[in-house]
Amino acid sequence: MNDRVILLSAPGLRGGDLAHMPRLRQLTSAGDQAALVPGFPCVTCPVQANMTTGYPPSEHGVVANGFFWRDKGEVEMWTAWNDCIQRPQIWDILREHDNSLTSAVWFPLHSKGCGAESVCTPAPVHNPDGSESLWCFTKPTELYGTLRDALGHFPLQHFWGPIANIRSTAWIVDSAVLAAQAYHPRFQYIYLPHLDYAAQKFGPDSPQATTALAELDETLGRLIDGQRAAFGNEEPLWLIAGEYPIVPVSHVTYPNRILRQAGLLEIRALADGEHLDPVTSPAFALVDHQFSHIFVRDRDQTVINRVVDLFRGHDGIEEVLTGAELSKYDLVNERSGDVVLISRADSWQAYYWWLDDAQAPAFARTVDIHRKPGYDPVELFFDPVARGIPLDATLVRGSHGAPPHDARQRTVLLSSQRGVLPSHTLADVDVCDLVLRQFGV
Repeated sequence: MNDRVILLSAPGLRGGDLAHMPRLRQLTSAGDQAALVPGFPCVTCPVQANMTTGYPPSEHGVVANGFFWRDKGEVEMWTAWNDCIQRPQIWDILREHDNSLTSAVWFPLHSKGCGAESVCTPAPVHNPDGSESLWCFTKPTELYGTLRDALGHFPLQHFWGPIANIRSTAWIVDSAVLAAQAYHPRFQYIYLPHLDYAAQKFGPDSPQATTALAELDETLGRLIDGQRAAFGNEEPLWLIAGEYPIVPVSHVTYPNRILRQAGLLEIRALADGEHLDPVTSPAFALVDHQFSHIFVRDRDQTVINRVVDLFRGHDGIEEVLTGAELSKYDLVNERSGDVVLISRADSWQAYYWWLDDAQAPAFARTVDIHRKPGYDPVELFFDPVARGIPLDATLVRGSHGAPPHDARQRTVLLSSQRGVLPSHTLADVDVCDLVLRQFGV
């Protein structure tokens, strides 16, 4: 048992990366190392929910990074509050067991409104004129003002987009140290996104990705030193989870264009270009890295069958699942699409539906993670001629999300103490129980 546990979530971290990370290597040199197998879908929100609930998407309901709410006819990307997770999380279970087991939850997705005692996560204010004001959701509410005064605003522009860089992760680390000093939580869960950027933009084995490892390691050093300063000789158990792997890609598929060409996608022509209509479309794809959920209007079985036939055997698509077939990956849930497309390992899926770039909606050339009905890694690039985000999905060199079938699609789980990890291979859903056991739960 341990009195304090710090769980770091560092997407894209692999066992071999420790060769470039001396501070992390030193921290974990006397501990355990295991291969971490992420559950499908291997993307941020589902994997974080897997790790913090101990359940797969069929149980916790987070089936992608976004949702299509059929009753409202709305796509929601990245803004859902914590109540979208249908199972209790680590901090809920700890508090129910013993209310002295306090938690600090720092920057994981879907943490707005969660039950931890202290929380910080981005929540920019969307102004009537379309602009954004920098802000974070914090618990207690006044905490963000304290953090802002000490560190400046959270640098949202460095958290995602063409100028995403180490500055966002550094702010997360520095603010987590201030929270440790102020609240002395028994459990801390901290999301460190930095490795995501270069690996997707240039490839996971690129020189830029190696540079990102060194940058993250230096920032981890500040976190380690800051935690020690906050707690003195009371050394916590550190757990570091690679969350999901990023693999090289050289091919892209456009499910919504394929649906459109088959007469199954409805488009609204507006002043700024063509917009997808998810309500009137017989079928549309909510696209997310290496998979997509295709939602069929009224769950029409004839249309579902057409969609399955359309994509089975299509270049870049490894699996097409529908109905009970979703149980293969614990994805049977009312929030899942009627058809799920899974890319092969070297391919990914882009959300584009227009057939002529001149007809793309205006937001396609901007960093707009909320209006795009799917994830857009091309937002990491900038087109100086168009002065915006390019519309060339072939620029992307790394992706993730497909089920892990070989060692390249696994990450790593590290501990700072020996005898903590019970096996050389663990699933992401094992992380929850691993943390709880440290507190005798």
